Amino acid sequence: MTVTWTSGYGISEAHPFVEWGMKGSHPVHATADTVTFGRESLCGEPARSVGWRDPGFIHTAFLKNLSPEKEYYYKIAHTLHGGKVIWGKPKSFRAPPYPGQKSLQRVVIFGDMGKDERDGSNEYQNYQPASLNTTDALIRDLDNTDIVFHVGDISYANGYLSQWDQFTQQVEPITSRVPYMIARREPRARFPQQRVAVQRHGLRQGVRGAGRDHILRADGEEGQLLVLHGLRDVPVLRGGQRARLAGGHGAVQYRFLDRCLGSVDRAKQPWLVFIAHRVLGYSSGFFYGYDGAFAEPMARQSLEGLWRRHRVDVAFYGHVHQYERTCPVYEERCVPDGHGTVHVVVGGGGSHLSSFTAEAPPWSVYREMDYGFGKLTASDARSLQFEYRRSSDGKVYDSFTLHRD
Repeated sequence: MTVTWTSGYGISEAHPFVEWGMKGSHPVHATADTVTFGRESLCGEPARSVGWRDPGFIHTAFLKNLSPEKEYYYKIAHTLHGGKVIWGKPKSFRAPPYPGQKSLQRVVIFGDMGKDERDGSNEYQNYQPASLNTTDALIRDLDNTDIVFHVGDISYANGYLSQWDQFTQQVEPITSRVPYMIARREPRARFPQQRVAVQRHGLRQGVRGAGRDHILRADGEEGQLLVLHGLRDVPVLRGGQRARLAGGHGAVQYRFLDRCLGSVDRAKQPWLVFIAHRVLGYSSGFFYGYDGAFAEPMARQSLEGLWRRHRVDVAFYGHVHQYERTCPVYEERCVPDGHGTVHVVVGGGGSHLSSFTAEAPPWSVYREMDYGFGKLTASDARSLQFEYRRSSDGKVYDSFTLHRD
C-alpha cells in the first residue's frame, strides 16, 4: 500500500513516517519521502496567479510485504527536531489477496465526479451537483468495498489548487480505508497546469493500492480479478496515417496491450477487466452518436480484435456523463457470452449530465441519464456480478452476471 498525505512540515522541520502493523503485533515505521512544488512549476494561468495556493508538503510512504487479506492499522506521524511526535488519527485497511487466490473482491468503478460544497455556496453553478451524493453513497457502503477505481476527470480543479484540497478532503473517508486508484487522462489544452496538479498533488492521508510488476498497468490485481487500468487518451491504432503522425505511438501502444493482455494467466485470474477514461468501445452518448462513431475515432476498430482474442470480459469508461451498458458485443452485434465484451459507461459520478442519441442502438441494453456508480463482485471463477447503483439512494437499478464453466 502507498500512504500519501499533506502537511505543513518540511524536511528541515520534521521527519515524516507511518507507524503500521497488524493488530496485536509490534508496529513498525515506514519513512516517508517529501516533495513540494512552487508557482514556477506550473504552466500558466490561472494556476500561477489567482489559482495559486501554497500546497504545503506532500509525503509518501510505502507499506511492503503485506500478508494477503489481513487487517492493518496505521497512523501518519511527524517527529519534530526536538523529539516531539505529532500523530495523525489511527486508520485501518485490509490487504488484497495474492494473485489467483480464491477470495471475495468487491470493486467500485465510476468516473467524472468532481467535488461540491457542503455549505451550499455553489461555487461552480451546480457544475458537479451529485459529487457529494456519490461520495456519501460510497462511504455508507465502504465495509462492503475492497477497492475503488475513479476513471478519470477527478476534481475539475481547472488550475485552482485549493480545489484539489477540497476534493481530497471530500474523499478522505474513502481513500484512508481502501485503495483508491485513478485513471490518467490528458487534460484540456486550455488548462495545461491541470496535468501538473494531477501528477504532483497527492491525496490527503489516502491509501492507494500498488499494481503488481509483471503487468505494467494492472493496477488492480486482486485474487481472481485483474483490472487493466489507466490507459491514456492517445488513440490506439494498429497503424496508418494517424499513428505515423504521432511518431508511431499508436502502434507501440497496440503491441504493449497485446503483450499485456496475453500475459494474464486465466487459470489463476479468470476475470479480465479493461478500464479507460474515454470511450474506446461503445457509447450512444449524443456527441459520439452524432457522427455515427459511437466511440473515440478509430479506437474500437483497433482494440476490438484484442479484446476478443484475449477474452476481455468487461470494459469500463467515463468521459460521457451518464450510465450505459451493452450486451456482449463484437463488431456492433450482440454475441453469446465469451465471444464478446460487455462495455459499460459509468461517467455519472457527479458532473453535469450528458444526453443520449434519440434512438438506442441494438447493442445498447440499458441506459440512464442519471448519477451513479458501478460495483463488480467477483466471488469465484464461475460468476462475475455487476450492479449499477444510483448515487441518490445507493439502490441497484441495473445488473448482470457473467458465467463461465
